[in-house]
Amino acid sequence: MKYKMSKEIKIAIIGLGYVGLPLARLFATKFPVIGYDINDGRVVELNKGIDKTLEVEKEMLLDVLVHKLSNENGLFCTTDINDINECNYFIITVPTPVDKNSKPDLTPLIKSSEAVGTVLKKNDIVIYESTVYPGATEEVCIPILEKISGLIFNKDFFAGYSPERINPGDKLHTVEKIKKVTSGSTVEIGKKVDALYASVIIAGTHLAPSIKVAEAAKVIENSQRDINIAFVNELAKIFNILKIDTQAVLEAAATKWNFMPFKPGLVGGHCIGVDPYYLAQKAQEVGYHPEIILAGRRMNDSMGQYVASEVIKLFVKHDVKIKNANVLVMGITFKENCPDVRNTRVVDVINCLRGFETNVTIFDPWANPEEVKQEYNEITVQQMPSKKFDAIVITVAHQEFLNMDLNKFLHKNGIIYDVKGVYEGEIHGKL
Repeated sequence: MKYKMSKEIKIAIIGLGYVGLPLARLFATKFPVIGYDINDGRVVELNKGIDKTLEVEKEMLLDVLVHKLSNENGLFCTTDINDINECNYFIITVPTPVDKNSKPDLTPLIKSSEAVGTVLKKNDIVIYESTVYPGATEEVCIPILEKISGLIFNKDFFAGYSPERINPGDKLHTVEKIKKVTSGSTVEIGKKVDALYASVIIAGTHLAPSIKVAEAAKVIENSQRDINIAFVNELAKIFNILKIDTQAVLEAAATKWNFMPFKPGLVGGHCIGVDPYYLAQKAQEVGYHPEIILAGRRMNDSMGQYVASEVIKLFVKHDVKIKNANVLVMGITFKENCPDVRNTRVVDVINCLRGFETNVTIFDPWANPEEVKQEYNEITVQQMPSKKFDAIVITVAHQEFLNMDLNKFLHKNGIIYDVKGVYEGEIHGKL
């Protein structure tokens, strides 16, 4: 039986990044939505219809934007926490990164919970979308909400968890076209949360029996991909020693109906390269050492150094002097056709190449140079440099790179190494 929603729904989206903004835009087509973010510059841009993440087109954003608080459908963006105090659904979509030691960093989640706690009222529902380990919502976030608000969980206010499934840069699998897992802190709240998402998600919803089940489902989705990619990365290392074309092997194997077509490469981003650590830490807290999960992480984290060492081997083979060699790294975003540089593993390649005293230039037409500078203290250019290089390393399969004639940018004996195996011109090495 379909759950009947209340007509009095006003939604606050906490965090207007890659996850929050598309969700806010979608909900704003049917409900009054207030988008809250602590980044002043981001909010100013959004109110002009500008989304630097490129997840929401300007026309679509302008269609739902309103420029004053209202009870009518539409999106109002703000940095004032008091603007969300009349909302009754609070959806938290902030990132959950790891620190330099690969330990989960819940700081954004904790601060967001504290902020929501200041405006929480009786019967409100707080829904988390941020990726966490199973139990984090009820063990970490709920006590903060109770402490700040003075309200009692599952009596005065309620909670839900609906893991985000945004794929940055993917214009086919947009938020409304991806089936949504939902959950609630009680059976009744679960139905309410599910009905809320079902009202806008055309792909449908799946109501999980508990918040912990929904949390676990999310964290294993990306852990599974991480392990599968680690397997083909190991295959690539083996086949390179055997002088067998890895891509050709994968193409041949893919002719079997149940073969899973994963490809080798650098595994970064704010999902696959991060989520396994959340599950691993929780497992270790309860006394279990996760061998396969961490082995997959070690393999994938080693690939930047491996790529750099393969480039150096090609220098030796082609009689190119390594010290002060000029290397062009093409791409620094964590994936193709997307401006997202969070947790990109291309920086591992760059750092390793610099360790051999080469001069590295970074070219990426998608990456924002200011973000790269702030995040990694690296200088990037958005136009192809006019000078020649001793090596060109294609680390990201941006569409702009595929049909370029790179040979005219190479010195004599210069080499091209294609990490993704997609360049259509002549290459000297690839994974």
